[in-house]
Amino acid sequence: MNSGLTPYLILRTLHGNRYLPLVGSNNWTMGRSDDNNFVIPDRWISRNHAMLQCTESGKFYLIDLGSRNGTFVNGRRVSVPTTLRDSDRITFGQTELIFRYPNKDPKSSDSGQDHQETPTAALHVRRLMSVMVVDIRNFTIIARTLNDKMLSEMIGGWFQQAGHIIRESGSWVDKYIGDAVMAIWFHGEDSIAKEEVVQIFQAISDLNKMSYDLGSRYPLPFELHIGAGINTGYAMVGNTGTSDRPDYTAIGDTVNTAFRLESCTKQIKRDVALGETTYNYLSEIPKVQERFEQHIVHLKGYEDPTITYATSFEDLDNFLLDKLLWDNRVL
Repeated sequence: MNSGLTPYLILRTLHGNRYLPLVGSNNWTMGRSDDNNFVIPDRWISRNHAMLQCTESGKFYLIDLGSRNGTFVNGRRVSVPTTLRDSDRITFGQTELIFRYPNKDPKSSDSGQDHQETPTAALHVRRLMSVMVVDIRNFTIIARTLNDKMLSEMIGGWFQQAGHIIRESGSWVDKYIGDAVMAIWFHGEDSIAKEEVVQIFQAISDLNKMSYDLGSRYPLPFELHIGAGINTGYAMVGNTGTSDRPDYTAIGDTVNTAFRLESCTKQIKRDVALGETTYNYLSEIPKVQERFEQHIVHLKGYEDPTITYATSFEDLDNFLLDKLLWDNRVL
């Protein structure tokens, strides 16, 4: 195959190599399902496994869509949007592909060409996901209490450790927003295992413990405290940035509601607020009604009242213990 400037994937099969040209679009999906651009019949691959997107400048990004068995580039598992370079090896399940773009250096911009900076593309992939927003409480007071060096050290340490905890739970920090972070977890096409939601709760519990430990190292007037909102539903995911500054994120009502739920925890004096859909996935777990209290809240920007289920960090930890005991049939 004479590639020229045409990027393509080489799919290695038992019957030889297949060449998959990356043309005619700026977005390609891959997986077992027939609705993908590239259908890969490997039982170890998820129905909608990953997405490949190209920016105007010619950079290619690979995004895992919450696959069960993971996406690997050059033998390393990737859970965040990853830039591809010529000859990178991509592994899905037991399938390997080679990314080829031999005449394009993804580190450089188009030489000698001036082009107007425009959004890279509309979002293309609709996914079922859970969105978590975590915010440091009373940060304005903290900023007035600590000197600039201490404040920078503390918030830097918090972001670093928060990123590690979230990555360990199968997600990544999608946004760093002042004194808050947003993370997303991809689920299956139309269903979520309750263990996936419990994994998010464990991440929140770990974030709370980390915040307490970190805050104790600084002369704060109170304990370092966080609040969290979690919402589950469908949202569009892809690159909303520009060719030189890609920004892979999720947008839609599911995301907006997660931010509003985090804000409402201050009004109802709880630490964590769940969207109704998130809570419903926990209905089979014993004592869930004891650990989460229903509230009717008025979220900013929403005309109709919203049902949320909220809890404290103490009850959240008790819920995680309930789940552990239930799994071991001690209850």
